[in-house]
Amino acid sequence: MPGSRRPLTPATSPTTATLGYGLFATRWLQAPLYFGLVVAQGVYVYKFFNELWELIRRCVSGTATETSVMLAVLKLVDVVMIANLLIMVIVGGYETFVSRIGLQGHRDQPEWLSHVNSNVLKVKLATAIVGISSVHLLQMFVDVHHTPRHALLWGTMIHMAFIVSAAILAFMSGPMTRMGRPPREFRGQGCGPGNGSGGPPAVHSAVHSAVHSAVHPAAHPAVAEAGRPAGTAPLPAATAPLPPGTPAGSLPLLPPGGPAATAGSPPAGTAGVPGTVVLPAQPVSLPSPHEAGAEDRIRAARFPARKLLEEFDANHPRFLDRDREAVARLGKLDFVAARRNVVFVGPPGTGKTHLAIGLGVRACQAGHQVLFATATDWAARLAGARAAGRLPGELAALDAYSLLIIDEVGYVTFDADTTQLFFQLIAHRYERSSLIVTTDRPLDRWDEIFGGGPAPAMVDRLAHHAGIVRLEGDSYRLRGATYPWAQ
Repeated sequence: MPGSRRPLTPATSPTTATLGYGLFATRWLQAPLYFGLVVAQGVYVYKFFNELWELIRRCVSGTATETSVMLAVLKLVDVVMIANLLIMVIVGGYETFVSRIGLQGHRDQPEWLSHVNSNVLKVKLATAIVGISSVHLLQMFVDVHHTPRHALLWGTMIHMAFIVSAAILAFMSGPMTRMGRPPREFRGQGCGPGNGSGGPPAVHSAVHSAVHSAVHPAAHPAVAEAGRPAGTAPLPAATAPLPPGTPAGSLPLLPPGGPAATAGSPPAGTAGVPGTVVLPAQPVSLPSPHEAGAEDRIRAARFPARKLLEEFDANHPRFLDRDREAVARLGKLDFVAARRNVVFVGPPGTGKTHLAIGLGVRACQAGHQVLFATATDWAARLAGARAAGRLPGELAALDAYSLLIIDEVGYVTFDADTTQLFFQLIAHRYERSSLIVTTDRPLDRWDEIFGGGPAPAMVDRLAHHAGIVRLEGDSYRLRGATYPWAQ
């Protein structure tokens, strides 16, 4: 049937699904183990205060020497470090292997928990063990006159073994955490906030052609046929005509998994930019299917430039502490799974668009479908759909995207009819999918942007399940601006 989409994987049978859910539920067998570690934590609390009381008693009675005080303090430090190790195992292990704890937004959420995963947890545990071993070895050297020589030798060798093991584990976890990232030739070079170009990627045309054929097999029939599994039909080319009445320059709605409509287009920010560095042709290895799919989603999202969260200059805008922590938590993308919204509020040039694009790119890499456009482009798209009499169908088509990004709200005011369109978009996605909005005005001043009745109701639905991050400071773009007459 023309236009129909064939499933890429066979449907899972009810029996297989039930078996899978049953196996997945066995993770709760680990929960009592973590509660047992909580009891062990209580034992160490008792041991700490017991050692502390003994130290105080000796000091008061005058029987404590400098060496005994130092050894007692090292014992206390040892107990605290082991307790810290238990906390990381209990909280991080439960969060990673059993169930999410749901600390998003909690003011006491540990910083390390915002980016915990199995690799990070293993490295932190290895580091903690090295620290505990260091304290034990220091205790031996402090009390060297009462420590056998062979004990010092074995203690030093064991400590060095811990250090080597931790170094190897940290080295091995580095490539593992980079497995899901796009290859270097795809990464943008910009490092400042905003949606301005921060420097075009240096890619030779031959390299770009080879990479493009790997990432977009639909644009290269030979590659597409070679990479298509036997017994499956070739994927139809995705097309997305502009709706009638849509102004030129507005963004076409691309269906998920249909980046073929963008085949042949150069990376954002490279076309017509002078000063592009040209590298000699070099062999290009084909990206993994996960990376290729991520690149397809990133291209289909129509970001104006490639921006990564890691490139954001967090020292430029003036964050409140809670907002800085909120940005770190947003990088885990829990808000997308929870169907919550994010609103970045701040003056121009403080990095709102950079953060929005960075979260969008990370969502694409995590397997989510994302679509980016400015507020004026969204207004044109929705107005064109309404003029064509298919606004409900347009809103339903946008349900295929887990995340929509509305950029630059507040730079242009909208009339009552356009306000009604934005209300329908936000109300349609309320508690169903996520939105990221960047604006230069707080939500209580959006009546200055949107005219007409539904503006308060629109703000109410947007802010109900939203994380609001405020950025302050001068424009990042103007910070590096120079003028000929100022030389």
